[in-house]
Amino acid sequence: MRVVVLGAGVSGLSTALLLRERGADVVVVSADATEATTSHLAAAVWFPTSAGPADKVTGWGSTTYDVLAAEAERGVPGVVMRESLVVYRAEPGPQPWAAAVGEVRPATKDELPAGYSHGLRFTVPLVEMPTYLPRLRQRYLDTGGRHVVRRVAGLAELLDLAPDVIVNCAGLAAGELVGDRTTYPIRGQIVRVRNPGVRLSVRDEHHPAGRAYVHPRSDDCILGGTLDQGVWDTAVDDATTASIVARCTDLVPALAGAEVIEALVGLRPGRPEVRLERDEQLLPGVPVVHNYGHGGSGITLGWGCAQEAAQLVTESR
Repeated sequence: MRVVVLGAGVSGLSTALLLRERGADVVVVSADATEATTSHLAAAVWFPTSAGPADKVTGWGSTTYDVLAAEAERGVPGVVMRESLVVYRAEPGPQPWAAAVGEVRPATKDELPAGYSHGLRFTVPLVEMPTYLPRLRQRYLDTGGRHVVRRVAGLAELLDLAPDVIVNCAGLAAGELVGDRTTYPIRGQIVRVRNPGVRLSVRDEHHPAGRAYVHPRSDDCILGGTLDQGVWDTAVDDATTASIVARCTDLVPALAGAEVIEALVGLRPGRPEVRLERDEQLLPGVPVVHNYGHGGSGITLGWGCAQEAAQLVTESR
C-alpha cells in the first residue's frame, strides 16, 4: 500500500511511523522541515487543552500517555515523567483527564503557592520537542520511509506520487487544503528562561492575568502562555512576555530574576473537534484519512490519534 502523509509535525510523523511498521510504503510531504513546524515549538507536557470531543479526547489522551510513559521508561531521549501541580483558587471537582494519569492526590498546604487554596499533584510525560521530534523523524526514516519538502495548494497535487491513500496531518494548513472553514489558529506565545533549579511542573489555567504554566526541561523552563483563538499574528508581543514572566513567577517564586533566553509564538491548529475520519469523496478513487485540529493537545493526543488514523488507512485496502 502506497501512502502519502501530509505534514511533518508530531501527528504526521507518528502516523507515518506506525504505517511503516505495518508495512506500508510511506512518503511524508511537508511544506517545511520538521524543525520549522509548530510541534517543534511546543511546550509539550501531557495535558488536554483546547481539543474535543471530550469522550474521544479521553481515549486518545490515555493511549498517548501510555506510549509516552513507556518511552520514558525505556530512556527515549527527550521524554521524561514530570511531577506536576495544577493549582486552583476554589475546589476544582472531578477532572476528566485524571483517569489517564494514574495516581492524582490533593496538594498539601505547603505545596501550594501563595494565594491558592487547592491543588492536584500527579505525574505526566514531558517531551522536549527539539530533541524528540528530529529523533522521531529519524526513526521513521530508518524504517525506509521517505520525506519530501514540498509545498502544495491542495491534496490533488499529491496524486503524482500515485498514492493508494493520503493522510492529512497538515495542522493549521489542513483546513484550507480541503475547504474546511471550521479551522482557526490558536496563537500561543511562550517564554524560555534559564532553569534556576526548578523540577516541578506547575500550571494555573485560570490566573487573573491569563493562563500560566511553568514546565522545567533539562536546561531551560518553558513559561506560558496564551490561547488566542482566531489570531494569526506571529510577532512576539513584549508586554505579553512580561506578563507571562510575572504570572509564572507568582506560581514559582524561584523564577524571580531568571534569565530570559527568548520568546516564541506558534499557531496551534484549532477546530471545534479533532477531525479523525476517512473521506471517500474528496479525491475520486483515493481515500483521504484526516487527522488534524488538535488545538493545544498535539503531544497529548498524538499517538492515540495516530493509531486510529493508521487503522483507518489499513481499512482502506
